Amino acid sequence: MRPCRRRFLPLLAAALIAPAVQGADTPPVDAGPYVPSPTSVVADMLTLAAVGPKDFVIDLGSGDGRIVLTAAKVFGARGFGVDINEKLVKDANEAARLQGIGDRASFAVQDLFKTDISKATVLTMYLLPNTVNMLKDKLLAELSPGTRILSHDYPLHGWLPDDTKQFELQDKIAITGVTTTILYLYRVPVKIEGDWIARVPAAISRQPVNLTFEMKRVVRLTGRARVAGKDLPIDEGIVRGEQVQFQFYSGEQRYKFSGTATDKTMDGIVEGGGIKAAWSAARPK
Repeated sequence: MRPCRRRFLPLLAAALIAPAVQGADTPPVDAGPYVPSPTSVVADMLTLAAVGPKDFVIDLGSGDGRIVLTAAKVFGARGFGVDINEKLVKDANEAARLQGIGDRASFAVQDLFKTDISKATVLTMYLLPNTVNMLKDKLLAELSPGTRILSHDYPLHGWLPDDTKQFELQDKIAITGVTTTILYLYRVPVKIEGDWIARVPAAISRQPVNLTFEMKRVVRLTGRARVAGKDLPIDEGIVRGEQVQFQFYSGEQRYKFSGTATDKTMDGIVEGGGIKAAWSAARPK
C-alpha cells in the first residue's frame, strides 16, 4: 500500500493536483511513497469488511501485494492489485506463485485511475488523502451497489462510513509520525435519486404515492412524498448499499419505510399507525 508520510506532503501536493480522468498519454499519478501497511492492519481491514471466499478484492496501490495475498490465502477470496512500481508488482506475483495462490491473486503495473474496478466486491486503498478523494467519482461510477470500500487512515470526504475502527499502533510512527490508525468502511449506495411510484397499504393511501428522492452526502436521503394531494417531507432517509430506509409524517402519524432497492425497484416493510405491511415502488415508465 502507499501511505502518506507527513513530511512528504508539501513535496507531493503539486503532483496531486491533477484531473481524476487521465488522458491516454498522461503519466500515471504517483500515489505517494511506498511503505507497507503493518500486517496487523491488513488483517483488521479484511476482517472489518467481512471478506470471504465469495469476494473479489481489488487493492489500489498494492505495493508488495500483502492485502490481496492475505485475502486469498487466509480469507479464501480472489483478488487483484495494481501499482506503478514494476519491481513490487513482479515480487507480488512471485509471492502469489510461491504461496500456491497464483490462480486467485494477481498483480499488474497500472495507473489506478485507469484500472477497471467494476469486478470488485471489496476495494482497499491506503493512499494520500488527495488521491483518495480524487477517486470518489470513479468509485461511484464503476462499483456496484453494496461494494465495500476500505480506506486506511484517510476518509472519503462527504461520505458517511458504515463503520470505523480506531486503534494505536507503534509501527505507524514511521509512516505517519503518530500511532493512531483509523480504518473506514463504506458501502457503495444504490442510486435512487429522482421519481418513484409507490404502492402502500390502504391505511396510508388508497392511491399510488409519488416519491421524489434527493441524495445528500452520498448516502443521506431527503425528498417528498405526495399523499392524497399533499406534499409530505421525507426525512431520516439513508441508503446502505442496497438497503434503504426513510420516513414521513401524515398528520400526527409517522410511517417508517425499510427495504431493498435496485436502481429501478424497491420493496420492503412499512410500519406505523398500528400497521406493519409490505410496500413496493418502481420508476415511472
